[in-house]
Amino acid sequence: MAGASAALVLVPALTAASAAPGEGSGAGKTTPVQLLAVNDLHGNLDAVEGPAGSVYREGPGGEPERVQAGGVSRLATLLDRARSDAEGADSLTVGAGDMIGGSPLLSAAFHDEPTVDALEMLGLDVSSVGNHEFDEGPRELLRMDRGGCHPEDGCADPDRPYDGADFPYLAANVLPKDGAAADKHPAAKKAGKPGKPGKKAGAGKPILPPYWIEKLPSGERVGFIGLTTKDTPSAVSASMTKDLVFEDEVATIDRYADELDRKGVKAVVALVHEGAEPPGRTYDAECDKDGPASELNGRIKGIASTASPKVDLFVTGHSHEPYVCTVEDPAGNPRKVTQAASFGRTYTDLRFDIDSSTGDVVRRSVSARNHIVGLDTPKQPRVDSVVEKWRARSADLANQPVGYISDDIPGRGSPDPETPLGDLITDTQVEGARGEGAELALLNWGGMRSDLVYRASGDEGDGVVTYGEAFQVQPFDNPLVTMTLTGDQLLTVLRQQFSGANEGYPQVLQVSDALRFDVDMARSGAARLLEDSVRVGGEPLEPSRDYRVTVNDFLAEGGNGFGALKGGTDREATTTDLAAFTDYIKNHSSPDDPIAPPKADRITWR
Repeated sequence: MAGASAALVLVPALTAASAAPGEGSGAGKTTPVQLLAVNDLHGNLDAVEGPAGSVYREGPGGEPERVQAGGVSRLATLLDRARSDAEGADSLTVGAGDMIGGSPLLSAAFHDEPTVDALEMLGLDVSSVGNHEFDEGPRELLRMDRGGCHPEDGCADPDRPYDGADFPYLAANVLPKDGAAADKHPAAKKAGKPGKPGKKAGAGKPILPPYWIEKLPSGERVGFIGLTTKDTPSAVSASMTKDLVFEDEVATIDRYADELDRKGVKAVVALVHEGAEPPGRTYDAECDKDGPASELNGRIKGIASTASPKVDLFVTGHSHEPYVCTVEDPAGNPRKVTQAASFGRTYTDLRFDIDSSTGDVVRRSVSARNHIVGLDTPKQPRVDSVVEKWRARSADLANQPVGYISDDIPGRGSPDPETPLGDLITDTQVEGARGEGAELALLNWGGMRSDLVYRASGDEGDGVVTYGEAFQVQPFDNPLVTMTLTGDQLLTVLRQQFSGANEGYPQVLQVSDALRFDVDMARSGAARLLEDSVRVGGEPLEPSRDYRVTVNDFLAEGGNGFGALKGGTDREATTTDLAAFTDYIKNHSSPDDPIAPPKADRITWR
């Protein structure tokens, strides 16, 4: 059952308040506290194969080197060890969103109930939501939180109905729009439901609790405010968030920090699913060598430097990058901002003291470090038994051979913006939508979730692509939408890789074989696209000509800042990205003629 712990769920009162917090004297008695933090697991109960499942560490010569990492059973072992090593500290385990969603078949086949089971078993105490918790809409998120069998597919576990998460999910900045019924679900509990519609857009309570107060064995209290990026509507299919409002992160944090302060909770942690890019590539990237967070680049830096000083530290997610940084709050006090990569490859161990006389965190006592979940770590038996139970139920489907490859085909783990796997996927989408007249296809980076790895992960043999491996690449099973764009509209789409919402953080599209263009990153904004270089089928782009373009439905709705795609006409959808991918591999490969990695030479970088 959700919320089965000694902590208190507190639903907000809509009032204001103010005073700045004290740093905590640090004199007299203090209570040591440990936070173990994970984020962006995305249902990866197993270690991810290939580059996407690796993490960088410093090699013998000082240069970064890749090491494979991950596996929730190994993560559980290391969390157990970390708790034992905490020298009497009160220990809590927290998540910063995207724990589910975009998951491999092992979890996704059962609507991520296996991941919730595993997280419960490894001791997760509380988590914020992330954008991918909304992949199947707010009603499914509430089912994951509160329990009940899936309304269409029924009970995943024949031995018992799904009883919901026994850790609280927090969504402080996610509210239902006027008239929306985001909290209405047959599986929802009748009592204590937050998030009833308000009188205007965004009015009323969040759809899930905004914060959680944990009373430690020592008697001290720690408040956790949990929220996701306000950009969630552009990061998931628009249809899944149309009934929701995602409020500003700083205003939300300030509001609930004040409320916790009025309730006498002085030690406050923000679990925020928003992130940044660190200065280095290694798992223990350090931001502070030239001053607090001098090299941290991303939205969370601005949030952490302007949100209420009553918040003592930030545990973050979303960018999948490991870092430990220090940001000065508005009162000039230092506070840590951390993230632990993704896919269970690393975790963060944070330590701090609470001043018993004030109940506040002693800021100068805060320390944090990321740790790799190495493949040589023994699996924790309790969590491993959960994983293997679900594996047995999905094995027949997961192990079915789909086709053959001759070598690794890097995708998510590629260091380059254009990837061999992205080239392959877009080519499969053109073929899958050929009946709708498709000439070319575009894919967002986040639409591919892993790599295709030549080495066998099971008994299938090297070079064999199984259905489970294909599913891990394309887990969303998004409908493919083929639309008509004029040459001018297509040019606008290509400009939007580098402009508008994507100007600061370019979203380079993966493109099918018919499309070619050049990019000059020394320029800024839309000018980075060298328009005269754009070719379709070997011919210069014609502004007034119509082109049939295939994209997944997320992009078709304007996701990731590609609003120009919403102007496409004559839309048709007859297959999905997963079906197109598996059909292409099946039809274009054999043991004697496997698919070779594409060259990834469709975009030229000047």
